[in-house]
Amino acid sequence: MTKAVFCIAQNTDQAEIIVNDLKTAGFSNNDISVLFPDKSTTKDFAHEKHTKAPEGAAIGGTVGIGTGAALGWLAGIGSLAIPGIGPFIAAGPIMGALSGAAVGAAAGSLTGALIGVGIPEYEAKRYEGKIKGGSALISVHTASTEARKKATDIFEKDHAEDISYTEEESVHT
Repeated sequence: MTKAVFCIAQNTDQAEIIVNDLKTAGFSNNDISVLFPDKSTTKDFAHEKHTKAPEGAAIGGTVGIGTGAALGWLAGIGSLAIPGIGPFIAAGPIMGALSGAAVGAAAGSLTGALIGVGIPEYEAKRYEGKIKGGSALISVHTASTEARKKATDIFEKDHAEDISYTEEESVHT
């Protein structure tokens, strides 16, 4: 089993710094996930009016304005509309998980979607409010205690909030 280390960046600028520092530290773009609201589409995150996907996530090919080079380096970055929740920008393993079966069981809540990708319920509830408020969720999949400590140290150095980690099963897409 791998462990995922999670944190909240207060904005996309801070997320860019964290992702760049993770890249510099040698983490793979396939191991880093980022999720934040896509404010370029709508400011109303409670109702997504553009999607017709009742049991999954609708994925768009464009990425919102303000996404910089460090986030663009991540694997699979793109727009994601979670039915009943709203539009987001996602990258990394979380993109595949949120666009798959995990969202179907989420019952229209971001907390449910986050639980579906392996985040403990307590953390998911705390993260939901911060993500909807404009913060970014960042996670790093780690296979060793050393890598988990390195990711945690970067999060702390870059003043991330709500740092935690959990064991997780492999993400099936």
